[in-house]
Formats: sequence, C-alpha cells, structure tokens
Amino acid sequence: MNRLMICLAASTILAGCATTDDRVAATDAAPVANVPMTHAAAPAPKPELGTYGFDAAGMDAAVQPGDNFFEYANGTWLRNTAIPADKSGYGMFTVLDDLSKQRTRTLIEESAKDPNSRIGAVYASFTDQAAIDAKGLAPITPWLNQIKALNSRAALPSLYAEAYKNGVGLPFSSGVRQDSKNPDAYIFGLSQSGLGMPDRDYYLSNDARLTEIRAKYLQHLTNMLTLAGEPNAAARAQALLAFETEIAKVHWTRVDSRDATKTYNKLTLADLKKSAPGFDFARMFRDLGVTNVDTLLVSQPSALTGTAKLLASAPLGVLRDQLMVRSLNSFASVLPSQFDREQFAFYGTTLNGTPQQEARWKRGVDFTVGTLQDDVSKLYVERYFPPETKAAADELVKNVVQAMGRRIDGLTWMAPETKQRARAKLANFTTKIGFPDQWRDMSGLEVAGDDAFGNALRSRRFERAYNLNKLGKPIYRWEWGMTPMTINAYANFSMSEIVFPAAILQPPFFDPHADPAVNYGGIGAVIGHEISHHFDDQGSKYDETGRLADWWTPSDVTAFKAATDKLAAQYDAYEPFPGTKVNGRLTLGENIGDLAGLTVAYDAYKHSLNGAEAPVIDGTTADQRFYLGWAQVWRAKYREAAARQRLLTDPHSPSEQRVSVVRNLDPWYQAYKVQPGQKLYLAPEQRVRVW
Repeated sequence: MNRLMICLAASTILAGCATTDDRVAATDAAPVANVPMTHAAAPAPKPELGTYGFDAAGMDAAVQPGDNFFEYANGTWLRNTAIPADKSGYGMFTVLDDLSKQRTRTLIEESAKDPNSRIGAVYASFTDQAAIDAKGLAPITPWLNQIKALNSRAALPSLYAEAYKNGVGLPFSSGVRQDSKNPDAYIFGLSQSGLGMPDRDYYLSNDARLTEIRAKYLQHLTNMLTLAGEPNAAARAQALLAFETEIAKVHWTRVDSRDATKTYNKLTLADLKKSAPGFDFARMFRDLGVTNVDTLLVSQPSALTGTAKLLASAPLGVLRDQLMVRSLNSFASVLPSQFDREQFAFYGTTLNGTPQQEARWKRGVDFTVGTLQDDVSKLYVERYFPPETKAAADELVKNVVQAMGRRIDGLTWMAPETKQRARAKLANFTTKIGFPDQWRDMSGLEVAGDDAFGNALRSRRFERAYNLNKLGKPIYRWEWGMTPMTINAYANFSMSEIVFPAAILQPPFFDPHADPAVNYGGIGAVIGHEISHHFDDQGSKYDETGRLADWWTPSDVTAFKAATDKLAAQYDAYEPFPGTKVNGRLTLGENIGDLAGLTVAYDAYKHSLNGAEAPVIDGTTADQRFYLGWAQVWRAKYREAAARQRLLTDPHSPSEQRVSVVRNLDPWYQAYKVQPGQKLYLAPEQRVRVW
C-alpha cells in the first residue's frame, strides 16, 4: 500500500455547517411606504481560505518563486507558526488531524451519554488514568509471568504464537495478506522485524547523533526492566541491545525492502524449514490455529534465515527480556503512568524531539477508534461527510483519471501494446471515496468501562483472529486500510484501487467554494499522485488485474528507468541538513507520484475549462493558483529530530522537496517567469518527464 503522507486546515463547509458568511442578517425595520421591496440574493459562499482558496497571508513575496517556491508560498507561515509542544511537526495535515480528533471526541462523548454505549465504555476506560494507576501491573502480570516461564527453546514457537495474538512485536512480522501473483487469494506472509529502534542504521551507523540515540535506547531498556521490578536491569539491557544489533546486521535496507520483485518469495513449509532451521514455524502456525498453510510468502529470505539462526543461539533470558520490554512498550498507554512516561520519553522525545505528550483525551480518541473502528467511523461520516461532497469528489476523480488516460495515449516512449494494457489497468481501477460500502461487525468484541488493559488486549486478539480468518476466503474487496477520519490517501496495487478518506476532502485539499485551479493543485494532484502510484517504479509491476507480472516491453522498461534514474539523482542531491541528504531511491515511488500527480492534475484542470480563459484573481493567474494550491497542502515544519528520522525511514521526501518537484514542469516556468540563474531553474533537457 502506498500512502500520500504521514502527517494535518480546518473546514466547517464540508462538515455541512453554516459559516457566518452564509447567513443573512434579519432586520426589525418596517419597509418604507410606497418604496418597492427588493430581495437581495444571498452572497455566494466564500472559500474557507483567502479569497480563492489559498492563504496568501502565509506567503513570503520577498522570496523569488524560482529560488525557493516552498518559501515563496509558505514563508510567512513558516516564520510565524510554532510547532505545538505535543507534536513532532505541524502543518496542514496536522491541523486537519486536530479537527478530526475534536469532532470524533464530540461524537464519542455524545455516545457516552448512553450508559450502555460500547464506544463510551472504551473511551472512559482509557481516560481514567487514576484507575489504571491503581491497578498497577496486575492486568499484565499473567502475560509477563507466561513470558518468564519460558524455560526451553522448544517452547519458544508457542510463546511467540501467543505474543502474536496479543499484538506484541516479534523478531519477524507475520500475518495474512493478498498474494501479489494471485490477487484473488490470501496467503500467509513473513517479513523482517525485531528492532526496537526505527531502522538498522540506528544500531549500525557511527553517525554521532545515532550513537547518542543508541545510548539513550540502552537507558530506555534499562528503565523499562527496572520499572517492572526486574533485577540486573542494566546488564540485561546491554545483552538485549547486543541481540537486536545482530538482528539489524541481517536486515535488508529499506530500499531493497520496497522492491516488489525482490520481496516476492513463495516457499513451502518444507522450504522454510530448510532455509530457517533455527525456529519451528510449523509449530507456531499450529498454535495460532492456522492449519491450512502449505505455502507462504517471505519478504526478506536472508533476513529470516539470519534471524532464525540468532533465535537458535541467543540465551533464553535475552529472548524473554525482548518479549517483556516489547510488551511493556506496546501496552504502555494502558499501564501505570510511569511506563507511559518512559515509553514517550524515548519514542516521543528522543526519537522525534516532541517535548510533551498529547492530552489524554486525544490519545483516548485514537484508542477508541482503534478499538471500535467501524462503530466510530459510521458516526463520523453520518455527521461530517455529506453526499454532495462525495459527488463532487467523484467528479474530480473521474476528470483526473481521464487525464491520465490521455497522458498514456500521448507517450512517445511506450509501445502500443503496453499502452493498451495500461489503459485497461486504468479502466479497472476501483475508486473508494469517503468511507467503506460495508462496515465490519464489531459486536463480538467484549469491552468494559473499567478495564483499559483488557480492552486493549481483547481488541488486539480480535483483530489478529480476524486477519488469520481470511485464509481460504475470497478477497475482502470492500475493506479499507484507513478510517474515514484519516487525513491521508493510498493506492493498493493488488486491489487495483485508489482510496480517499472523508477527512482529507476538506480545505486546503478541497473546498467546493474555492477556485477550481486551487482544488486541482490540491486534491487534484493528490488524486493524480495515487493514480500514478499504480504506474510508479513498483506499481508499474502490477498488471491490469492487480497481479505482479512482467507486462512491459524491454524498451518500455529501459525508457522508464532512464527517466526515473534522473529523478532519483535529482533528489539525491537535496541536502536538508549539512551532510544528510534525501535518499532518492527510498523516496522514488513518492517522488514519481508527486511529479506525475501534478502533471496529470494540471492537464485535467486545463481540460475542465473547455477552452475558456480562467480569470485573474487578486493578481494571480490560474496557473499560478494551481501551483500555489500544491504548495499550500505541503505547508509544514518539523522538529529536527523528527526530520532526521524521516530522512532515514520515510519513503516520502521532506515537504520543501515535495513542493520543489515543480521545477520539472514547463507550465510552472511560464507561470512564474523562472529564469536561468535562479536556484530551482533546470534547463529544459534536464527536467524529468515521466508520464
């Protein structure tokens, strides 16, 4: 699944609420005799941002667009906006996320007025920190005792099966997924895991900052074991860090791990036993209740082999400690507050630079949504996603999909037979907008208003059972990977779908009262981004049925690679911090999505004008407004720790570089009269053109 971003501008218009501009003031004055009465038309609804959908007050007109388009469009906002203490970054995605949380809180609290409300019970259990503290470690003690009782390597697979059901991370990740080469079937899959820090580089790099984080992680492991009352915590933490470092050594890089071809490795259980003899996977599957596994997918075979070897040789005490610390971190938010604070101190402050944890109610909203996802989602879309918004988004998506088809038809480097299949792939897309057509039945999940830990544990076991139960079933094509309240979007290659949750269909991404150019530069480019993911360096490997297959001619592959190599090199040159650059290969799919998404959305906008001239508004042309719409949605800033972590782990480029993709687009040069010598200027032959 390829997602738009991780990050979140508020709207009352799309929530179906009136603004003060929509209301006509009443008057008590009587009409003057013999003067005909006239009824003035209500003023046209205004866009939420600025006069045409863009917050011009946030610009910095002193910056030349050709030198830094990100700061030109957003510079004043960047200077004047402080990152809230409870956030690692702040921008348009974050603003919308805060709005979404506040709206969801209102819905939850309204539900809680009913004493029988399951939603209210879950929320109440989480927000009552005093009750959680009073219980101490008693709720998790039976599970911790089960971990401590591990006294033989033969019993490890059974313990790992139980940990999997409890949602506790293992030295490998597992679960049921769609088979990329047989997209009408589910298959069990295994992938590398086992690290408590975000990436192998945190364990292996000699970079001074990562070395410092490593020392703080060691202290975090020590603190967690100490809080749990374990003796010899410092020495045990050192052994655990050494074990995870060995796992990091066998891990694949993130660049290799995003390669759909390299990570498709189908093995029989017998093959798995030969390649990873150090761990009895068959026994773990049996204890999971998965008896119909004969073949499975392994994403990183050599990493799994190496990890199994480590499991066969590591001291049992280290394996117990890893599960114990993973469990305490995983359930920290529903354990006594000292565990919650310690977990945040490392993962929130050390890794991301966030000084203050979010208010308990905000995390309570997330907890409630995570527990009763579809129950809460139904309430949200009933109130905040009117049918007219969905209809407008449907129309916009249709226009952008058609524009992509015209781009495919006009390609000079793609063979006719490949174009025909690319067109078929486009025609087979499923577009999901707003919310699922079908809701899950959550009634089988037991919840209680005074049992936060129990709610978390039962929810995880419920979700794991739901996932495992997919084996042998038809594909759940109605299922979503995000809630309607999520400010994001995604493309799913095997499902041949693009998905846009309700909450992203708000300003600054989309405002039905904004100038169309801004909407096409905002949500239009987002739509184009997700469409083009199906044709990026990985999505292009999936055919019109969603099957991982070779369907391009060799000459197509060569031409495409030449263009995408240039784009990777362009991003490799960006240096957000001295000595730290963007990884053009890690971010390639998203950069292709940005470049192609803007290209396709611009064509769709021009086509929507039907040959008419768009007006000049506030001195800005339609093309200028289109690109400002793009720059505005990436208006964001990050704490340095968070920005550095994202450079190592995130397949998305930083916001400034996402905006700077405009330097590859000829109409942008014309719109802003960008000249040679300006910092973003590229000669026409240097501009990357993909779709």
